[in-house]
Amino acid sequence: MQITEANFIELLNGDKPVVVDFWAEWCGPCKMIAPVVDELAVAYEGKAIVGKANVDENEDLSIEYGIRSIPTILFFKNGVLKDRHVGVATKAILEDKIKALL
Repeated sequence: MQITEANFIELLNGDKPVVVDFWAEWCGPCKMIAPVVDELAVAYEGKAIVGKANVDENEDLSIEYGIRSIPTILFFKNGVLKDRHVGVATKAILEDKIKALL
């Protein structure tokens, strides 16, 4: 799912946890973690919203959450930031963080 400044608040106000991967086209590590994020989006469909926010297209959102390095993955529950992971991670690490939100 593409997460943008336009749909972000609506997603946060929903009844599911939200996982946002902040990334950019030019970011090598972002490309490495992208397949893992895509797999998690499929695995948790209906249980959590897992999506990506391009930092170049969503600068205000990136600034609001202090995104200084990418990839950075933010984990929200009930509209509140609960966790963050900076850098490349294994599927197991990210999955544990998602399970903690459910």
